[in-house]
Amino acid sequence: MNPNRYHLTLTSEGQPAMHGWWGSEAVAREKSSKWVGGWRLPNVTVTLVDEDTGTVLTTWTDEA
Repeated sequence: MNPNRYHLTLTSEGQPAMHGWWGSEAVAREKSSKWVGGWRLPNVTVTLVDEDTGTVLTTWTDEA
């Protein structure tokens, strides 16, 4: 298992504010939902990427 496979990024106004890497997609998705509800920053985007395949698994933005 690649411990850095699932990369979660939180940006605010286009600037990186937080990053995290997990070996489990389930854990990364759980963190994603916590980050979406836990940050009160302007123009937030949370993106989850599978680093092994380069696939964007999910993106959330507060502008949606």
